[in-house]
Amino acid sequence: MDKKYGVYICEGCGIGESLDVKALCAVPEEEGVPVKKHPFLCGKDGVELLKKDVADGTNAMVIAACSRRVNFDIFRFDGCIVDRVNLREGVVWSHPRSDFPALTEEEKDDEDNFDRVQMMAEDYIKMGMIRVEKIKLPEPYVVENLSRKILVLGGGIAGMSAAIDAAKTGYDVTIVEKTAALGGYAAKVRKQVPVSAPYDALIPPVVAAKIAEVESLPNITVKTETEVARIAGQPGEFTVTLKKPGEKIPFDVPFPLPEEMKVDESGKELDAEKQHEAYLAYNEGKNDILKLDPDGELFGAVILAAGWRPDNLKGDQYAHLGYGELPDVITNHQFEEIARAGKIIRPSDGKPAKSVVFVQSPGKDGSDSDFAYAGAVTSMVSLKQAKYVREDYDDGKAFIFYQHMRTPGFSELFYKGLQQDPGIFMTKGAVMGVAKNGDGMIVDAENTLLGEKLQVKADLVVLGAGMVPVTKDDPVINLAYRQGPGFRDIGLFNGYADSNFICFPYETQRTGIYAAGAVRRSMTMEEAMEDASGAALKAIQCLESVNRGVSVHPRSGDMTFPDFFFQRCTQCKRCTEECPFGALDDDEKGTPKPNPTRCRRCGTCMGACPERIIGFADYNIDSVGSMVKAVSVPSEDDYSEPPFRILGLVCENDAYPALDMAGLNRLSYSADVRLIPIRCLGSMNVIWIKDALSQGMDGVFLLGCKHGDDYQCHFVKGSELAEIRMKKIGDALASLALENERVAQFEVAIDDYDKIPQIINDFVESIEALGPNPFKGF
Repeated sequence: MDKKYGVYICEGCGIGESLDVKALCAVPEEEGVPVKKHPFLCGKDGVELLKKDVADGTNAMVIAACSRRVNFDIFRFDGCIVDRVNLREGVVWSHPRSDFPALTEEEKDDEDNFDRVQMMAEDYIKMGMIRVEKIKLPEPYVVENLSRKILVLGGGIAGMSAAIDAAKTGYDVTIVEKTAALGGYAAKVRKQVPVSAPYDALIPPVVAAKIAEVESLPNITVKTETEVARIAGQPGEFTVTLKKPGEKIPFDVPFPLPEEMKVDESGKELDAEKQHEAYLAYNEGKNDILKLDPDGELFGAVILAAGWRPDNLKGDQYAHLGYGELPDVITNHQFEEIARAGKIIRPSDGKPAKSVVFVQSPGKDGSDSDFAYAGAVTSMVSLKQAKYVREDYDDGKAFIFYQHMRTPGFSELFYKGLQQDPGIFMTKGAVMGVAKNGDGMIVDAENTLLGEKLQVKADLVVLGAGMVPVTKDDPVINLAYRQGPGFRDIGLFNGYADSNFICFPYETQRTGIYAAGAVRRSMTMEEAMEDASGAALKAIQCLESVNRGVSVHPRSGDMTFPDFFFQRCTQCKRCTEECPFGALDDDEKGTPKPNPTRCRRCGTCMGACPERIIGFADYNIDSVGSMVKAVSVPSEDDYSEPPFRILGLVCENDAYPALDMAGLNRLSYSADVRLIPIRCLGSMNVIWIKDALSQGMDGVFLLGCKHGDDYQCHFVKGSELAEIRMKKIGDALASLALENERVAQFEVAIDDYDKIPQIINDFVESIEALGPNPFKGF
């Protein structure tokens, strides 16, 4: 598009009082770009000014006012490129004149004096001007064969609930269930915990009503004794191949080549073509992921509600409890099967089990840990099953030994109600052993609330085994992705399918695949039904976003997608391997094959590419690199003691909002720093650091999210990948004869706004101690 530029400077919110606006206007004027100032650009008159210029043809606008995180709806104009220069939070509020005094008229007469805050504002305007010059207006990516159907994997309580919710909003839904009937585990229980006041009685299972509702809706198709062979393609046009459980077909999903098969006998890595040959041999009889099943069915989004399995208690750690040796020591799952069949009896002889001990923690080696995968649900199950004993036998007794009793919300009332039952005894304590005692058993416990050791005679001992997500054992979704059929790094989440427990419930590491129910975390049936509604809404959001050609979470509405200059691609496969979301596949030569609707627009591929051939319409190597080069770097040719220049590449998801909050709270940091927000630290390309240092900047820091097991990165691995790249930048610094300490990376959370100024100032002090960059002035 032919660009017509305009720069607009707001004087409100203290900007006009703190800065020399006339001098700011001179910056675009020197470049021949029209500039206008206004007392309040976000006000009615200011917006009318902008709209009038847009109507007159201005389509590349630099608005120097408040942070781009506010008033984004006011300053959005269709068909226009808009860059928001943050003068309010980023300059004026975070650098008050009480800390950074303006030059007096007398000081202005001496050309060796400078106003750090004014220089900062002028630099940011220069950076905004070059950015609108370098970027393009995004155009939406539209899929060729959009499907509005939703596939639900799992016919349990969560899967059926998700299907019902989606169907009632008008979408066609297919439920795929591996077994012969709908219902899942919900169809195998005697009763459920109460879900309404007064929370004192168990209720019949609701699963039968759910099955009836599924069968009554004409836009729900149910396929039992069926599983997914592979899901290929991308959101909006997933090609799904279904099969009977255990069946072997050519469209079974292939698995990635193991790491040990990617090298030769000497340990040298095989080239892309030889790796592909090994991959084909490893997956003999299976079609490659790039081959779509011509008979496959199209779906737009997938809800993964495959459920859980009871934990298999194995090993010596449970030997003291008699599990596996004593037939009347069973798991809560086995107890539920007995209860479903009739009255509570002993497996060993079929006699009534009137004295039942429920063990919630293994209690070995002094640990107070519960059984693996246990939690609030297993606590509630122990209470429910204790109630079974009292329902079946007037003289029945239930003993619950726990280290942690979790009864969230109104469930606490159910717990308190059981405390009043004289036949139910509950205490915190460690079960040290279970032994045979005649035709019964003796349970030894200590460290109880009573402060003494206890012995309890038991007909039956029930261990509170946890709920293991089925995704721990099997990918289930069987994605035909080059990164593999399941979720990468799922071990970080103990096999759960969720990608980020805190920020993005329901969303997985694969766009268009949404988790609900016990594959996400252990939950009750009531929680699973509620969870299913969230996943159904996410699937619908995905479909409608794909239909409009925009991104889903977390950059919702973003029209951009990665563009490749394939003529310079070296088939290094770094983009394919490093993408956190599996958005890129590759062919037998290693050439990347983009799937735009899988993409979350983080830019990790852009940061990974050594040839710098990947970019987005409004965010690319050149646009950010040009912003870096637009920063003025004063030298001794300009001032006898020139100010330092330090670049900060700042993650826009946590760090940039935290910086805005610092400004809002009038917390100041060095005015010698210039900040550039980037989509994710994973999108950081080391060329930006090299460019900054080679033009004389004194230091560079990255400010982003925390990574590791408890990561907070919106794009899962961005901060981690940035750290890996930062470790490799030492060679580049050595080639420039610069110290490693001139480059650093810092982790912050969004609520660390009060710590960021100190982090920045400490880094600036360390750079000042090193002295100026020797390249300054060249």
